[in-house]
Amino acid sequence: MINFENNPLIEKTVKFSLDIIEYCELLESKKKFIIAKQLLRSGTSIGANSFEAQNPYSKKDFVNKVKIAAKELEETKYWLYLCKHSQSYPFNENLETQIIEIGKIIYKILSTSLSNENGQ
Repeated sequence: MINFENNPLIEKTVKFSLDIIEYCELLESKKKFIIAKQLLRSGTSIGANSFEAQNPYSKKDFVNKVKIAAKELEETKYWLYLCKHSQSYPFNENLETQIIEIGKIIYKILSTSLSNENGQ
């Protein structure tokens, strides 16, 4: 088993996933089923793909998993944006802060990985 301690991406995505689960449960209790389902899928997928990227078959596989995590991150930002700007939805500012922090890490990983790939 891989040790994920001191891995900021994994630590942050696991915490975010747990917070998203809790938020989606709140949405479901308010009968906001469609967005809750979409947000749960995309929000937890960020961590799942980041987690999977930690044990890649190749450098290309690693980059691909991180790219998928980035796509899921953007989708999650969209659903959170809708919740934030809808008058009938509760909103959790902490989730917005977390997604921004995770995005910085993911895009830095991609930038570094792609520049190393192009430099070789």
